[in-house]
Amino acid sequence: MKQRKTEARGRKRLSLVVITLLASGTALAAQWLDLPEPADDSDYYDNGNPDPAKAALGGQLFFDKILSGNLNISCATCHHALTDTGDGLSLPVGEGGRGLGATRDTGVGADAIHERVPRNAPPIFNLGAREFTTLFHDGRAQVDATQPSGFLSPAGDALPPGLDNILAVQAMFPVTSGTEMAGQPGENPIADAAAAGDLPGVWAQIAERLQNVSGYVEQFVAVYDDVNVAEDITYVHVANAIAAFEALNWRADNSPFDRFLRGEKAALGFEARRGMWIFYSPRKANCASCHSGTFQTNHGFAAIATPQIGPGKGDGFQGRDDFGRERVTSSVGDRYRFRVPTLRNVALTAPYGHSGAFNTLEDMVRHHLDTIGSLESYDAGQAVMPSRSDLDALDVVIMNDEVSVANIAAANELAPVQLTEREFRNLIAFLHALTDPSSIDLRDDIPGELPSGNTLAE
Repeated sequence: MKQRKTEARGRKRLSLVVITLLASGTALAAQWLDLPEPADDSDYYDNGNPDPAKAALGGQLFFDKILSGNLNISCATCHHALTDTGDGLSLPVGEGGRGLGATRDTGVGADAIHERVPRNAPPIFNLGAREFTTLFHDGRAQVDATQPSGFLSPAGDALPPGLDNILAVQAMFPVTSGTEMAGQPGENPIADAAAAGDLPGVWAQIAERLQNVSGYVEQFVAVYDDVNVAEDITYVHVANAIAAFEALNWRADNSPFDRFLRGEKAALGFEARRGMWIFYSPRKANCASCHSGTFQTNHGFAAIATPQIGPGKGDGFQGRDDFGRERVTSSVGDRYRFRVPTLRNVALTAPYGHSGAFNTLEDMVRHHLDTIGSLESYDAGQAVMPSRSDLDALDVVIMNDEVSVANIAAANELAPVQLTEREFRNLIAFLHALTDPSSIDLRDDIPGELPSGNTLAE
C-alpha cells in the first residue's frame, strides 16, 4: 500500500512538473511531450502558393452544378464554405436532395434521393499538405508510384495520367457516383455511363459540357499550357483546378496551438495547455498514439467501435454494414478500420465518425474514452439527417442487430481511458485550440457568379 501511494505521488509530481513547464511555454516541455513541428509553406504543394488563377477556376467548378448528371448538385453541396467544408449532416443527402447543410431535405417525387450517401462527408482542411497521401475513409485513393497514373484508386488503370496530387485524384470520383452527383440510370447519359462502370465516359461528358461554356474555356486556356482550344479540356484539368482551390483556400495552420509551437507562449490558455498534456502524454489520454504529427494524424487506420448507421456499403447483415479498410485490402484484419482523420479545425466539423454517428465533439471524445460502453449504449437519435420513413428504417439495421454490434465491438483497438471531468474539459479546450481563426468565416470562398450561368450550390 505504501509503495502504491509513493508511486501515485511520483506520478502527480511528474504531471505538475510538466504542466509547469507547459505554462512557461519552454522548449523542454515540447520535447518532453514530443510535440510536432509547426507547419510551414514547405509542407504544402507548390510551397503553399498554388496558382491563384488555377485556384479561382477550381473554386468556380467546385460550386457549379454543371459537374453533376442532372445539373442539380455540386461538390460544394456536401463540402460548403458555409458548413466548414462539410455539410453539417451525419450522412450526406446527395443527388436529388434540396437545400444546404442541416436544412437539406431528401427531395420530392421522382427526383427524390434513392438512398443516403453511405459515409460522412469529411472536411477538406489542410489536404493540400504533402503528407496526406491517402484519402477517403477507407483509403481507397493512395499515392502509388507503381501505378501508371502514380496513384492507386477505384478506377485502376482507367485513371488518366496528369493528376497533380492525391487531392486531385479524390476530385475525380464524386461525379461518377449515382448517389452523390451522377444520378440514376435513365435520367441522363452521365448517370448511364456511371452505372455501366464507364468512368472515362463520365469524365469525357463533363469535359464536353465545359468545352461549350466560353467563360470556362477562356480560363482553361489561360491557366493550362496544354489547353489551346476548347477540345483540349479534360476532366483531369478540372480535378487539378479543384485541388488547387481546396489547397489554397482551406489551409488551416494558424491555430493557437500552431502559434504556441512557433514560440508564442501566450497563444494557449492554461486549460488548453493542460489539455495538451492530457492529449500527448502516454500517462493520460495518449491521443497522440494515433493523432500524431503536424496535423494530428498518423495517416493510419484504426477500429474504434464506431456505431454503424445509414445504408451501409453492402457488407454484413442485410448488406447494411461497412467493413471499412477491408473493402480495399481484402484482409479480414482490416475489418471496421477507418482512416485516422486530422484533428485540425475539429471543433468546426461535426458530426464525427465515418458514419457521422456523433453530433458533438464531446460525445466523440467520450466515445474514444470508452468505446465499447459508448457503442452498446448508442442512441441513433443524435444523428443529424432529414427523416424519411423508408430511409430511417435502414439507418438502424446494424445497430439493432446484436451480432453485428458484437462484431464491431470485437474489432475494437482502443483501451478504456479514465479522465476526471476537469481533465475531460481541459482536453476539449485543447481540441478547440486546434481551430484556425481564419476558418471560422469562409464566406469569401464562395464565387460571386459562375460562367455557366448556373445558380450556386443550394
